[in-house]
Amino acid sequence: MTDGWMARIDGALAQRRREQTYRERRALSGGNDRLIRDGNRQYLNFSSNDYLGLARHPAVIAAWQQGAITAGVGAGGSGHVTGYSLLHQRLEQRLADWLCFPRALLFTSGFAANQAVVGALTASGDHILVDRLSHASLLEAAMHSPATLRRFAHNDADALKHLLRRDCAGNRLVITEGVFSMDGDRAPLPALAEITRAAGGWLMVDDAHGIGVVGEEGRGCAWAPAGRPDLLVVTFGKAVGVSGAAVLCAAPVAEYLLQFARHLIYSTAPPPAQIAAIDAALTVVRRGDALRQRLWDNIARFRRGAAALGFALTPSDTAIQPLVIGDNLRTLQLAQRLRERGVWLTAIRPPTVPPGGARLRITLTAAHLADDIDTLLEALADAQL
Repeated sequence: MTDGWMARIDGALAQRRREQTYRERRALSGGNDRLIRDGNRQYLNFSSNDYLGLARHPAVIAAWQQGAITAGVGAGGSGHVTGYSLLHQRLEQRLADWLCFPRALLFTSGFAANQAVVGALTASGDHILVDRLSHASLLEAAMHSPATLRRFAHNDADALKHLLRRDCAGNRLVITEGVFSMDGDRAPLPALAEITRAAGGWLMVDDAHGIGVVGEEGRGCAWAPAGRPDLLVVTFGKAVGVSGAAVLCAAPVAEYLLQFARHLIYSTAPPPAQIAAIDAALTVVRRGDALRQRLWDNIARFRRGAAALGFALTPSDTAIQPLVIGDNLRTLQLAQRLRERGVWLTAIRPPTVPPGGARLRITLTAAHLADDIDTLLEALADAQL
């Protein structure tokens, strides 16, 4: 490497360290569960997005194993070559029927799905209007698009209406999340859908953190007709417990994406065994009212306990319960004190959240026991916020 490259790299890394925003990975053992291990120590896990605990569900594991035996562990190519199997086709049709859309297309990840849809659909002269707290994959896709990007105030339907009334020529794509990944609050989808359609635009919703948890049969934030978007992205790495994503849309849009979505065309398709596991997980999700009730009970227990201890939580009624600290170093120190007490929580800092928004992103799951919630609350109290 040249000196110029290394100087740039060293400078950027040094800046991250100075700002207390340097990210580090830890190689955990035992897999994703309510209990995880780092080295020789066991921790209660309150950082997982496996909201229903399906990553360890026997039926999902068995389906993956059987899928590997019957169809292999690798797709062998893009879906446009040899990677699209009867398992993939069945899952797409099942998703479309369940979520009340004409078509579904499978992607390797939610990030890839968001990038592909925004990149393929928008052109110079179009406008993209994004909730300013939307996921990085959405904002980055919009910034890289030839369309003009506008951001509207978080969950503010009036702000969106005002922007749409301004000089927003061309096609207009409004983008939001169903449940926001860092704040845990929900978008006002019926209001956003009404405003967008009145302006002749399309609404796109990334419901990564709503699918499986919210709505009838876990259909997510967009399950009611009044809030149904034109484009829906769902992911399988959160409540579904596996990995991958899908885009739900109209039939002509699906055909267009099959021709022009580069993330779809030039990526190896998800492995057949993974698809079999997702299919099995969806069966559990659709019948999972008891799991969802257990999750809601855990959320309520945590919020009651936190209020009794005087903690200032954000107004979230979902599995994501952020405790905003503000200062990066203080947030890191609090996360370390909690680990000393056997509780695993991750310090979330800028640029993942806005400056001054450093937090502990507490996530609750159906797998947590009541005693786990109480242990978390006791640890937070002992850590002396």
